[in-house]
Amino acid sequence: MEAEPRKCCDKSQYPMTPYSFSPDGKRLAFSEQAAETGSDLWTLPLDTSDPEHPNPGKPESFLRTPFQEDAPAFSPDGRWISYSSNESGRSEVFVRPFPPGGPSGSGKWPISTDGGEYPIWSHDGRQLFYESLDNRIMTAGYIAKEDSFAAEKPRPWSATQLRDIVGHWNLEATADASRFVVATRADWTGEQKRSLHVTFLLSFFDEVRRRISSGK
Repeated sequence: MEAEPRKCCDKSQYPMTPYSFSPDGKRLAFSEQAAETGSDLWTLPLDTSDPEHPNPGKPESFLRTPFQEDAPAFSPDGRWISYSSNESGRSEVFVRPFPPGGPSGSGKWPISTDGGEYPIWSHDGRQLFYESLDNRIMTAGYIAKEDSFAAEKPRPWSATQLRDIVGHWNLEATADASRFVVATRADWTGEQKRSLHVTFLLSFFDEVRRRISSGK
C-alpha cells in the first residue's frame, strides 16, 4: 500500500516509536500507529553533518499493510531490516532488504517458526535474535548475499523465561552477543536472584550523538 506523501518536517497525528539507527547513523527506523492500517514501518533520513544537531529529512515508507508491523531493526551492514508482523495471524519475525528494490533486490524471508517479536542482530553479522511468544530468547544463524537471505532453523539461546512486558522491548545484546540485558521475571529465586545486576546509563543523549558522529 502506498503511503500518503508527507512533507519534511510535518508532525504526525499518530503515535510513533523509534527503534533502530542504520550503521552510519544517517537513517532512523521507526513504527507509526495509523488509524487506517495499524502499525506501519518508516525510515527517517538524517543529515548528520552537524552531529550535535542532526537535521531530519522527509520520512519514507518502508512497509505499510493492513497488518501490524513493528520493531524494525537495521542489520550491521545496513542492507536488511528485520521486523515483526502478524500477517500470519500471530506475530512472527521477518527480514526484508533495504532499501526496498535496491541493490539487495526485493523479497521477504521468515525467521521465526513458532511466533516471535523484537528482533536484534548480532554485531558480527552472523546471528539474528528475537523474543519468542513465551518470552524466551531465540537465535537463528543466517547467510546474507547480494540479493538473497538464508536463515537457519531458530533455536533457544537460553531456557530462561523473561518477564512478559506487553508492548515493550525486553532484551538487548552486548556487542559480542555473549550476554543480554533483560527484565527478569518476578518469580526468579535462589541463585538467579543473587546474580541480578542493575546498570544505569548516564548521559544517554550524549551517547546517541557520539554514535551518530562515529557512524556506529
